[in-house]
Amino acid sequence: MAKENEIKTKIKETKATTATKAPTDKSSDKKSQAEKVVAKKPNVSVSSIKDRIDKKRLKTTIGIALILLSFYLFLSCFSYLFTWEEDQNRVLNTGLFQLLFDQNPEPVANWFGKFGAWISHLLIFNWFGLASFALGFFTFVVGLRVMLNYRIFPLRQTTAVVALSLVWFSILFGFFADSVNYLGGSFGFYINEWLSLSLGKFGSLIFILVLGYIFLVILFNPDFKALLQKFKGSMSENEDETPPDAENVNLADLRIVNTIKDDQIAKDDVRGAVLFDEDEDGEDDDDLTDEELSFTVKKEAVKKDDNDDFEIEIPQEEKLVDLKKDDSLEVEIPENDQELTDTDLNALQKEFGNYDPKLDLASYVLPPIDLLKEYGNGGVSVNKQELEDNKNKIVETLSHYKIDIAKIKATVGPTVTLYEIIPAPGVRISKIKNLEDDIALSLSALGIRIIAPIPGKGTIGIEVPNSSPEMVSMRSLIASEKFQNSDYELPIVMGKTITNETFVFDLTKMPHLLVAGATGQGKSVGLNAIIISILYKKHPSQVKFVLVDPKKVELTLYNRIERHFLAKLPGEEDAIITDTSKVVNTLNSLCIEMDNRYELLKTAQVRTIKEYNEKFVSRKLNPEKGHRYLPYIIVLIDEFADLIMTAGKEVEHPIARIAQLARAIGIHLIVATQRPSVNVITGMIKANFPARIAFRVLSKIDSRTILDASGADQLIGRGDMLISTGNDLKRLQCGFVDTPEVDEICAFIGDQRAYPDAMILPEYTAEGADGNSDVDIDDIDVMFVDAARIVVLHQQGSASLLQRKLKLGYNRAGRIVDQLEGFGIIGPFQGSKARDVLFGDEVALNEFLMVKGLV
Repeated sequence: MAKENEIKTKIKETKATTATKAPTDKSSDKKSQAEKVVAKKPNVSVSSIKDRIDKKRLKTTIGIALILLSFYLFLSCFSYLFTWEEDQNRVLNTGLFQLLFDQNPEPVANWFGKFGAWISHLLIFNWFGLASFALGFFTFVVGLRVMLNYRIFPLRQTTAVVALSLVWFSILFGFFADSVNYLGGSFGFYINEWLSLSLGKFGSLIFILVLGYIFLVILFNPDFKALLQKFKGSMSENEDETPPDAENVNLADLRIVNTIKDDQIAKDDVRGAVLFDEDEDGEDDDDLTDEELSFTVKKEAVKKDDNDDFEIEIPQEEKLVDLKKDDSLEVEIPENDQELTDTDLNALQKEFGNYDPKLDLASYVLPPIDLLKEYGNGGVSVNKQELEDNKNKIVETLSHYKIDIAKIKATVGPTVTLYEIIPAPGVRISKIKNLEDDIALSLSALGIRIIAPIPGKGTIGIEVPNSSPEMVSMRSLIASEKFQNSDYELPIVMGKTITNETFVFDLTKMPHLLVAGATGQGKSVGLNAIIISILYKKHPSQVKFVLVDPKKVELTLYNRIERHFLAKLPGEEDAIITDTSKVVNTLNSLCIEMDNRYELLKTAQVRTIKEYNEKFVSRKLNPEKGHRYLPYIIVLIDEFADLIMTAGKEVEHPIARIAQLARAIGIHLIVATQRPSVNVITGMIKANFPARIAFRVLSKIDSRTILDASGADQLIGRGDMLISTGNDLKRLQCGFVDTPEVDEICAFIGDQRAYPDAMILPEYTAEGADGNSDVDIDDIDVMFVDAARIVVLHQQGSASLLQRKLKLGYNRAGRIVDQLEGFGIIGPFQGSKARDVLFGDEVALNEFLMVKGLV
C-alpha cells in the first residue's frame, strides 16, 4: 500500500509539472524575446556613439590630461618637501574621501590643497620617497606621446628606466634614513631594515651598489673599457700644457657630420617607427649615435721641417738643355694607383661602419596602421545552411548526368566558396567541365568557375560566389604577420585567397606586372593597394615611383609625397605625368638611367642591383668614381590604352626595352589598362609581362588576351581578380582602400621632413628638339626678337598671330615660327592643337636671348 501511495503521489506531481510547464515556457519565451529586443537597443546606441567619437580629438584630450597630471604630481611632491611637517597629522592614516570631505575648516599647507597633500604623502612617504618624482616624468612622456605622437625617449626603455629607478633610488635613499621619511619612503626604509638584519650595514651598502650596477648594465649596457680609455686620453691632454701645434693635430680624428642641421638631428634622433610602436625588426629605435651620423676622413700628415712652422719653396730658374750636346732622354713611367687589399678594406669597413642610405631622412616614420579603416568583421562568415544547399544542388545536378561523387569538401573564402570534388573512378573530367552552365543554373549564382583538375591536388574545384560576400580591408592585409615579417625586396600584398590566406608576392621576382579589367571592377583600387604596400614597408631612400596618369584624377593624391617617393624629369613642375609627350620623354629617360646603371654594375663586377647595393653599403665601391646607392624605380602607368592611341610606337618601344632589360637594375613596370585588346596588349608586351592580374572582363576573348586562359569573364566584380605568375593561376579578393585613407597616408608622409626635391631622372632631348644645330644665327629674321616677345606675351605660337601683330606675309611668318621652334621658344607642331609656348614670361625670355647673343 505504501508503494502504491508513493506511485500515485509521483503521478500527481508529474501532471502538475506538465500542466504548469506550457504557460511558463511561453512566458519565458516572451520574456527572452523582450530581453533580446531590449538588449539590442543599447548596442545600436553604443555603436552610434563610437562612430561619433573623433579618435584624434580623444587622443589629444587624453594627452593633455596626462601632461597636466604630470605637472600636478611633480609640483605637489615638490611642495611636500616644504609642507610635510604641517600636513603630517592631517593625512597620516587618512583615506582620500575622508580627507576631502573632512569638516575641519583649517586648510592644508600643500600648494595644491587636500588632494595634493594626500597624493604627495602617498607617493613619497608611503611608497618610494624622493624617487617618486620619476612618476611625474613618466606621465609627461606618455602624455606627449599620446597627444602629439612624439617620442622624447623610446616608451619601452623609458618604462624600464622609471620602474628600476623607483626601486633602486628608494632603496639607496632609505639606507641613509633613520626612520620612515621623505628620503626613501616606506618601501626603502623597510627594505633596508631587512637587508641590515640579513647582511649587516656594510653588506647592505655593497648589495645596493651591486644591484645598481646590474640595473645599469640591463638598461644601458655601457662600454666601460671605452670610457676608461677616453678618461685616460682626457687626463693626458690635461697634463700637456703646450698648445697643440700643426704637427700634433691628428687628421684622422676629424669628423664630417651629416649635412642635417644640428637642431634637426636632435629632433630626428628621438623619433622612431609608429607602426605597432616598433620598427620592422620588432625593436624600438634607439637614439642615433655620433658614429652613425658621421664618418672619419683620413689624410696623410703634411711633412714639415723640425724648426720651421711652415715650409717656404722658392722657385728657381729653369736650366735650358742643349739637345744637340745632350742626347740623353729621361723617361718617367707613371705608376698605377695602389689598390687596397681585402684586409685593408675590411679594416676600413669596421672603422667607418656600413653606409646607411636612410641617414638623410633618419627621422622618417612609417605610416601608422590607424590611418587605414577596418571594413567588415575582419573574418569569414560561414552560413552552414547555404553550404549544405549548394552541396546538395551540385550533387543532384551531377547525378542527373550519371556522374557519381566519392567525396566533396567546401572551403569558404571571403567572396567565393570552393567545393572540391573527388569523382568516382571512371568519370571523365571533361564531362564535369562541360556542365559549368548547368551547375550555375541550378545554383542561381552569378558565375561558376570550374578548375579541372586543381593543380597539385587530385580534385576538381567548383568556385561558387557567396550570397553575402565579405569585404577585405587593406588594414587587415597590412597588419598580417605574413606581410610584416616578409623579407622580400619589394613586398606587395594584394588580397586574400579562397582559403582566406593573405597573398604576398615580391615585385622583383615578377618582375613586371600587367593589370587589366573592365571599367569599375576594382582596377584603380588594386593599383592603390600596390602603392600602399610599398609605402608601409619601405624607406624613401629605397624606392622611387614614376607615376603616369593620363586621366589626371586617379593618382593626383600622391603629389604630396613628391619629395619622398617620386621621380621626375629635370625642370618639370609636377612629378605625376599627365601629358603624352612627357610620357615619351620620361620613358626614354628611364632607358638612359637603365644604361647608366648597367655601366655601374659592369664596373662593380656584379649582376644585380641587390648585389651592387650590398657592395656599396659595405663601402667596397668608391663614390668618387660615380658609384651611388641605387633605389628601386617602379613605373606605374594607369591607362596604357590611351598612350598607345596617342603615341603608338613612341611609347611601345621604350616600354619594350625597359621590360626586356631593366629587371637586373631595379626598374619595374606596372601597366594597367581597361581595354584588353590585341592592339594594346601586343605580343611584345605579353612576352615581357609573365605576371598578370585580371579583374572582371566582359568576354572570354578578353580573358584569353590577358591571361591566355578563360576565367576572368566568370568573376563577380568588386575586386574579385585572378593573378597569374607564369604557371599558377590564383583567385583573390583584392583589399579595399578608399580615397580618404590614401589621402591621410600621403598627408602623414608629406608632413615629415623630406628631400629637397624629387629624384631627378637623366635629361632626355628628343631628336630635332634642340634646333640650334639647324638654325643659323646669321639667317635669323630681323623681326625674330619681336616675334618671340609677342608669342610669349600672348602664350600662343602660331603664324596667324605673327601675321596680324607684325603685319607680315604668311611665308615670312611661317619661317619665323620655324626659327622659334628651332631655338626652343615654342614647341613642335601638334596637328589641330596649338603649339606650346615654352617660356612663361618675358623675363625668362630676355635672359635666354641675352645668353644666345640676340639682344
